[in-house]
Amino acid sequence: MGGLSQYNDAVQAIKLAILRSQYQAAKSTNATQLALYYAVGGFVSRNTREGMWGTGAIDAISEQLQKELPGLRGFSARNLKYMRTFFEEWSTVFNGSVDVSALASAEIEPDLLLRQIRHLQVPNCSTPVPEEFFCIGFTHHRTILEMAKTIEERVYYIKLCAVEHHSVDALKAAIRKNDYQHRGKIANNFLDTIPTHAQALRAISVFKDEYLLDFINVEELGVRDEIDVDERVLEQGIVHNIKNFIMEFGHDFAFVGNQYHLDAFGEDQYIDLLFFNRGLNCLVAVELKSGPFKTSYLGQLSGYLSILDGFVKKEHEENAIGIVLCKDVNKAFADFVVRDYENPMGVATYKTSKDMSEELLRALPPIEELESLLEGGDA
Repeated sequence: MGGLSQYNDAVQAIKLAILRSQYQAAKSTNATQLALYYAVGGFVSRNTREGMWGTGAIDAISEQLQKELPGLRGFSARNLKYMRTFFEEWSTVFNGSVDVSALASAEIEPDLLLRQIRHLQVPNCSTPVPEEFFCIGFTHHRTILEMAKTIEERVYYIKLCAVEHHSVDALKAAIRKNDYQHRGKIANNFLDTIPTHAQALRAISVFKDEYLLDFINVEELGVRDEIDVDERVLEQGIVHNIKNFIMEFGHDFAFVGNQYHLDAFGEDQYIDLLFFNRGLNCLVAVELKSGPFKTSYLGQLSGYLSILDGFVKKEHEENAIGIVLCKDVNKAFADFVVRDYENPMGVATYKTSKDMSEELLRALPPIEELESLLEGGDA
């Protein structure tokens, strides 16, 4: 690669920025690194987009950086281009609020940029750039920029990764399943039945309106006919794949049991699936229904929740929440009728592998990849 000397000023500028950021690493490694990448990306963008560097400049600069900083990782030509994309995508969101006037010169100030970015307002966020922005790695950011196209989606997945500590593979799976479109859309009465507004909003954000139970293969469960796919068969599939179910349901859920026995006033009743959600600090009862939603399901579930609150929940816990998980629902209708109940409940749908289109199945990660994720530890 010829012409390295003509980019020597650029190499020295990036090198100085790297060394400066390393001094700050002990204080705030991830935020400092992201600010560095944003600054370097802006530097590369200004010089390449405005024609100040010639063809092959990024490759030449990367090669010289490796020579001057042996063992340096993350500054390949490809990554420098990713940094440019990182800057270009987010700088449009910041609407020129970041002073990037020096980014085409030999002075790169990632610390200054970091201070500026922390006070910016992102559209559809109630606060400045969410602190979660600085809590996830550059590879997560790169994946979000590649796979999520709107600012609302990107902010959602940034927060999701920060809160649920998603690996890059888990993040890709969430985006493929379109979690952004399904989270917080469940038919529910939480705002009317959960005492505090903040807790109600938290509950709404926890549940999705549709769950993809792609790990349930009806044929493998020994079902002879589609009519035989009843609640107990579905329950069996979930219990046998409980890690997978919790992975789809959410990382804060702990499995308490299936066919959970309630004994009150001499009446024996059984909840299909019972979980505990650490974030909500409450029991979550899930009733499985193999057909479309019926209003009678809410009455049955409401009775279970009353008994859980009166006889099962601990003193420090919040009241239990119930979820009806069925094959199909008219969301507007479910939203209307659930208002009549005093116990917090929601209605969601599910799809098994048999119900999914070939296109969706191809978009989901292969079962081997899902299993390798689960090997990393319990949900």
